Amino acid sequence: MQALLTAQYDEVTGARGALFSFCRSMDNTHLLSSVAEFNNSNIISLLVHNANTYINWLAPLDQAKDSHFFSSLTINGIDQIEEIYSQVNGVVADFLLRHSLDYTSPITQSLPHLDHIITVTPLQLYTHVITHEFHHKGQILTMSRLLGYTPADTDVIRT
Repeated sequence: MQALLTAQYDEVTGARGALFSFCRSMDNTHLLSSVAEFNNSNIISLLVHNANTYINWLAPLDQAKDSHFFSSLTINGIDQIEEIYSQVNGVVADFLLRHSLDYTSPITQSLPHLDHIITVTPLQLYTHVITHEFHHKGQILTMSRLLGYTPADTDVIRT
C-alpha cells in the first residue's frame, strides 16, 4: 500500500507543480493581492496554509513534537513557497514510511493546534491533507480569475 500512496502523492505533486508554474506566470504583486471575495486572503497565504496543514497534521503524529507554522507575512514569492513544499514532501514521505505496515490502525493523540485529543487512522490523515490541498487549489484558481487571469489546468490529469 505504501507504493500506491507514494504514487498517489507523486500525482499530487505533479498537479502542484502545474499550479506553481501557473503562479510563476502571474505578476508577483497579484500573488500577494488581497481578494475581497476570499475574506481578503491572497494566493500566497493559501499556499502557506496548505503547507502548514500538511506539516501540522502529519509531522506531530510522526515525530511527537511541535511543528512549525510558516507565516505568509514572511513569504513574498513562489520560490519561497517551493522551498516550504520541499519540507512538506519530506514530511509526507516520512509519514508514509512510518505507517507503511498499517495505515488503518487508529492513532489517538493530542495535536498542538487542537485543544482536544483525536483518534484517526494514518489513511484518514493522509486523505485529509491531500483533499484539503485540492480544495484550496480550486480557490487559488478562482482567485486568479478574479485577478484577471485565465486559470491553468492543474488537475492530476491535465489535458
